[in-house]
Amino acid sequence: MRERDLYSVGEASKLCKVSKKALRFYDEIGIISPDETGKNDYRYYSKDTLMAIPVIKYYKQMGFKLGEMRDFINGGSTYAQIQHSFKSKIVELDRERLKLEEQYTSVSDWLDLVIEASVIIASQATGVSVKYFDMTEYLFFEQPYNANHKDAIINIEFTNYVDSLSNAITGPVIRQFDSFREKIRGVCSTQRILQKTVFPCAPAQTKRFGGNIMLSCYHIGTHERINETYGKMLRWSENHGYICGESAAERYVIDYWTTDDVSRHVTEIIIDISKAP
Repeated sequence: MRERDLYSVGEASKLCKVSKKALRFYDEIGIISPDETGKNDYRYYSKDTLMAIPVIKYYKQMGFKLGEMRDFINGGSTYAQIQHSFKSKIVELDRERLKLEEQYTSVSDWLDLVIEASVIIASQATGVSVKYFDMTEYLFFEQPYNANHKDAIINIEFTNYVDSLSNAITGPVIRQFDSFREKIRGVCSTQRILQKTVFPCAPAQTKRFGGNIMLSCYHIGTHERINETYGKMLRWSENHGYICGESAAERYVIDYWTTDDVSRHVTEIIIDISKAP
């Protein structure tokens, strides 16, 4: 009768697809205990007792720890207690979901930038072009112009501002200037930091960028020579019947956030343009 009605640890392990170690641990913490203990401390489980194993697996699927599910398994919880536990678990899982979303978005966007920079460097794609930029909402931060590119890109003040909003940044840093000509001459007074956030921002905290045709050119290497690329873009626009406006932006594809090797930095310069009459 024992062989038909009771299962050894090994038999229970095979039947329920759970390790012998797990069965012993369940006994130690009081979730599932053997129905009988024979000679040499051999343990035997009834089929009815082993039916708790699928329930344990389902609770684990929902994110409950073994200690949390003990009263559920043993029938020691009221419906009110179960509801409270489930609601608390939903709050906990929602926090984890948001954190995972933040991590996934950040890693995915950074990977896209690394791929973009790799393609640009491999092909030496530094030609000037006219392209359409989609309208995008960015978190913005106005501050005095900083000629130190590293300090401006890894921007402590902007990072603190993002933290104060309980948000997270993702994608490339964009530094916008009301007048790139003033920047070239070294008389620029202000800059605007733009960057996408993982979670939505209040409208007052965002600026729109894009939604029109602009002049674009990738600059490879140190930012100390970036004015040369601005000059190339100005000459190109004159030769192709375009007029450069004042507003411009530097979109840092790969920068100090990824490497201090400035020879591997890739920056996209974007300038407002219009067709010459």
